[in-house]
Amino acid sequence: MIVIAMASQKGGSGKTTLAGHLAVEAEKSGAGPVTLVDTDPQGSLSKWWNARAASTPNFAKIGPLQLEAALGELKRAGTRIAIVDTPPAVSESIMMVIEHSDLVIVPTRPSPHDLRAVAATVDMAERFSKPLIFVINGATLRARITGEAAVALSQHGVVAPVNLHHRVDFAASMIDGRTVGEAAPKSQSSREVADLWAYIQGRLARLVKDASLIPEFQPQFPLAGITAGTAVEVEDQPEVSGGRLPAITSDPFSPVAPAQRTSDGGVTGSDSILVHAGIEPANDLQQQKPARGPAPFARPGPGGRVFGRRQSLASTG
Repeated sequence: MIVIAMASQKGGSGKTTLAGHLAVEAEKSGAGPVTLVDTDPQGSLSKWWNARAASTPNFAKIGPLQLEAALGELKRAGTRIAIVDTPPAVSESIMMVIEHSDLVIVPTRPSPHDLRAVAATVDMAERFSKPLIFVINGATLRARITGEAAVALSQHGVVAPVNLHHRVDFAASMIDGRTVGEAAPKSQSSREVADLWAYIQGRLARLVKDASLIPEFQPQFPLAGITAGTAVEVEDQPEVSGGRLPAITSDPFSPVAPAQRTSDGGVTGSDSILVHAGIEPANDLQQQKPARGPAPFARPGPGGRVFGRRQSLASTG
């Protein structure tokens, strides 16, 4: 059984909505049986599932202390994929779920507050050596901050090459226990979710070395990398290909590789996108310095992680 943790200490990141959508999409793709596990005391996922007419995915409402035993029961019952929704802010509960997971998905809205909150979740995933995928959720079409958020997040993990944009149909579909793929199957939102799950399913196939998980539908994600025209001028791009971002690396399953400068002043290597975007490559403990002035998200997080750069009070004069 594969366990996917939906984790973020920031409330309002869209964990519950994304968990329900991915579970339904996983069943639709033939990757099931899928069980949704709700560990959030608020029970939002429980209320959505109780309003649902369809019999799948399966559902379990448990407390964090019951997680290990419950996952054992689900495995014996034949669950292939368990998607676990976590409460916001409760670090102990999130840590327990991450400890028992095979993959951690961190939905992140492209805002300074969300980006600053990411570091704590990254620390938890690293503590237990769990692979992590950031999903940019609630993005605004053609907004510059979306590309800037992707560049910042790529310094700390893999960024899914598919955005979920802010649209009313995501919330509207959840009212009666459905998803956008069921309420509006031909919508752009439905295509984004399908593309995102295909990417995650392919990632899972490689993580657990199970060829049967390789999706039949495999979108052709752009692998050229972010350039100055895509990372900096995102607002000028039309909405295409299900809201996909240019891939962060040449291999979307790998972390950023070191860049090297060529004799003619150019840059090679996967993280050349950072140089094109005005950010010199640096390790996790070094501060990123955008060439065009302070980035919109700043402040080091736990462990010395920095999402952007802020001018210190001492230097303001």
